Amino acid sequence: MRNVIALALTFGAASPALAASGPFLSMSNTNFVVLLGFLLFVGILLYAKVPSMLGGQLDSRAAGIQSDLDDARALREEAQTLLASYERKHKEVQEQADRIVAAARVDASAAADQAKADLESSIARRLASAEDQIISARDAAVKDVRDQAISIAIAAADLVIAKQMTATEANKLIDAAISDVETKLH
Repeated sequence: MRNVIALALTFGAASPALAASGPFLSMSNTNFVVLLGFLLFVGILLYAKVPSMLGGQLDSRAAGIQSDLDDARALREEAQTLLASYERKHKEVQEQADRIVAAARVDASAAADQAKADLESSIARRLASAEDQIISARDAAVKDVRDQAISIAIAAADLVIAKQMTATEANKLIDAAISDVETKLH
């Protein structure tokens, strides 16, 4: 309050209205009237506790700002916690994806090896089957050639024997064959 009065006196004393005529403490002196009006205004403000109301409003505003700052800090901490959680989950998902890719590579390699082994065994079976077919075809061809050779030999022998054999020799051969069969059967 002293500061306000001193301030009022300073402004009042420094004004050019001091040149007014008459004593200073008279109602005809404008400086004195202005000083009294100002002091009365300041007194009313002090009586109505306007400075404390302004201080209270400023304090409540500061408390509101502080509350907003605390809320912002809490939100920031919560956001950092969520970010750390999401980063941890992202890292876990990335590690899981890496494990899945590694397992897929191992499975693909094993499948390729199995397919290669299956192909080799299939080729070996087919080669063996082809060799068996070749041997069977060769044996059949040899048998056909033998059968034909035997047929030709029998036909040739028949012709040779037919030209060289007489009826008596034929009867002797027949009798020999019959006796040979009798001995083998009994």
